[in-house]
Amino acid sequence: MKGTQGGYDLTQGSMLGHVISFSIPMLLGNMLQALYNTVDSIWVGRFLGPEALGAVSVSFPIIFVLISLVMGITIGSTVLIAQYTGAKQTKMVKRVINNTLVLLMAAALVATVLGITFNKHILRLINTPDEIMAMAAEYLNIFLLGLIFMFGYNAVSAILRGLGDSRTPLLFLAISTVINIVLDPLLILGVGPFPRMGIAGAALATTVAQGISFFIAVFYLNSRDHLLSINLKGFVFDREITAKTVKIGIPSGIQMSVVSVGMLVVSSLINSFGTEVVAIFGMTSRLDQFAIMPSQSISMATSAIAGQNIGAGNEQNVREAVKWSTILAVGISVVLTLVAQLTPGAVLALFTTDKVLLEQAGRVLRILSLSYVFSAVMFVTNGFLRGAGDTMATMIFSITSLWIIRLPLAAFLSGVAGFGANGIWIAIVLSTVFSMLMSRVYYASGRWKKKKIIDQSDDSIQPEA
Repeated sequence: MKGTQGGYDLTQGSMLGHVISFSIPMLLGNMLQALYNTVDSIWVGRFLGPEALGAVSVSFPIIFVLISLVMGITIGSTVLIAQYTGAKQTKMVKRVINNTLVLLMAAALVATVLGITFNKHILRLINTPDEIMAMAAEYLNIFLLGLIFMFGYNAVSAILRGLGDSRTPLLFLAISTVINIVLDPLLILGVGPFPRMGIAGAALATTVAQGISFFIAVFYLNSRDHLLSINLKGFVFDREITAKTVKIGIPSGIQMSVVSVGMLVVSSLINSFGTEVVAIFGMTSRLDQFAIMPSQSISMATSAIAGQNIGAGNEQNVREAVKWSTILAVGISVVLTLVAQLTPGAVLALFTTDKVLLEQAGRVLRILSLSYVFSAVMFVTNGFLRGAGDTMATMIFSITSLWIIRLPLAAFLSGVAGFGANGIWIAIVLSTVFSMLMSRVYYASGRWKKKKIIDQSDDSIQPEA
């Protein structure tokens, strides 16, 4: 149902219908987003070898560290926009939109400078093998130059999700993905007039594709009568909105930062087992990314639906959305778990033709896939809590699961207990189960009801000049 200008009203009609209609574009969008990295990995792994694939793989945790705190801003903005939309406070929605764009553009510049300055130091800290150090640094530097476009797209997407629109971002992302898929082989292999750039070509293809997509998004929104139309005159730093955004977003940003630093520690453990294990993790983690994507997409739908309905005061709709989201996410995860258990080699063959590597990666995927159903329940529950504005709880769950369970257990099992790299995969599964249990117990307690973000007087406040 059409609601706020440029968005959809998620407080009326079937909650199951909203979960499905909102999740499908999100899922397609997340799949396209993942194709950026996966296509890079496929081309690099098949034509440049395991060392180059390892170089691409070790770069991703570092990129995630750099953007994680900033992504907290988008989470805070999505929640605020959803709740103000549900409360029919359009003036406040526009204030949040303008302030979000200001904050994210500034943050992108800072993250780019820090990343390029310290990338080699970080690569050394996580025990990146010497034989792939130069390639990893080269890939990372070029990728970081495109952060401002990535942040710009994510800002637009977060705002549109808060407005109840998950379809328009899909259009922009589809354009970007097609461009990336076309440019990858041209720049990696040097087809026709294009130079042969190797691993640098994979990073440049992604950067160019993201830049084109972002500018298309800006042009599209400005060519229509849209609440999100870009007007530099409205780009004013708003202290009040920033304070609310930070209150919601900083716990999520800290959560993502601490989790990503933890993943760097996990990567360091993995890297210590050599280039072959790094390549195996690179392949299986890409497939893991696709396997949990439906749950992540449904989680985002749950956040938006919960946000609007909490803003509108419809608690029954909120519970319906959580119920149906959980059923859908678990059902899909069961199917994906069976695929990973029964035919792991069929999908892993996309990345390599090495039979020994395929067999070893298949065993790893079978272990990791045991976490899919638990991840599904966890993602949906945490998505709801974010929509309610209770990001502090999700932060605590994630930090506890990673730093108190996963990391110590991974170090113990892979070292003292003698499981080797398999101990890391087992620790990932067990920590996921623990995180799911924490989130469900908290949801059942009902403490999220005490969280309050907006009030009805907000719409009377005039934007700062």
